[in-house]
Amino acid sequence: MKFSDLPRRAGVGFKPEHFPAINAEPQPIGFFEVHAENYMGAGGPPHAQLGKLRQDYALSIHGVGLSIGSVQPLDREHLSRLKIVCDRYEPESFSEHLAWSTHDRVFLNDLLPLPYTDQTLASVADHIDQVQETLKRQMLLENPATYLLFAESTLEETEFLTEVVRRTGCGLLLDINNVFVASTNHHMHPGDYLARFPVEAVSEIHLSGHSETVDDAGAPLLIDSHDTPVKDPVWALYAALIARIGPVATLIEWDNDVPAWSVLSAEAQAADEILKNTNKRRAA
Repeated sequence: MKFSDLPRRAGVGFKPEHFPAINAEPQPIGFFEVHAENYMGAGGPPHAQLGKLRQDYALSIHGVGLSIGSVQPLDREHLSRLKIVCDRYEPESFSEHLAWSTHDRVFLNDLLPLPYTDQTLASVADHIDQVQETLKRQMLLENPATYLLFAESTLEETEFLTEVVRRTGCGLLLDINNVFVASTNHHMHPGDYLARFPVEAVSEIHLSGHSETVDDAGAPLLIDSHDTPVKDPVWALYAALIARIGPVATLIEWDNDVPAWSVLSAEAQAADEILKNTNKRRAA
């Protein structure tokens, strides 16, 4: 199955403050990823910068505002603006989150979890069908970082995602930091989760940092904060997965407390080394 044309290399999330360094000389980056909602205006510096990047690099467009998991209909105006962005830049990949973020006309500015039930499954599948039909392309669906579980859930998350793929033909974006965060918060083993994950549908992987705190009961609580380097346990999960399934396009996400370009680029190069070493071992 093919859900993405991204190169099987490491990429980074593009930040405008890095544009001068990126534009100064060719970079050892497989692709850049941008949030679709930042490019829904008609023009200006954002489009000028992205247009220049698009000439030289593969592109992944990542949505954060479709509210795929909402029980309400998708916002047709938002979907229309998203189509304009995708038609303009023709990205190698488009992805969105398994989450909801709107209610009526209120945008909640967060990616909120949803119960895994047959009713939710039908709604999410219907929304994905609508997105893919509108965009005339397959989309990738990202597994969430969660901080609570719903008592009414009747399916495990991996079962839910497997069935979504079967019903819609979409692909998956596997966020390994989200796996580690959610598994730690829910006292589960991330390796067990990944063993059940439908990896045959994965066309992109996300890696990012997280922060550590405690909940009201004093138990460890991890936050998907995207403001630190990738932590060692996440690197270990990633390396083990790549050794099992082979190279997959991999994005380094760093959205808060954004570091210098050299630091972000070094994170991507670390992921690239894992991908290259796996290729060498498989070729040997």
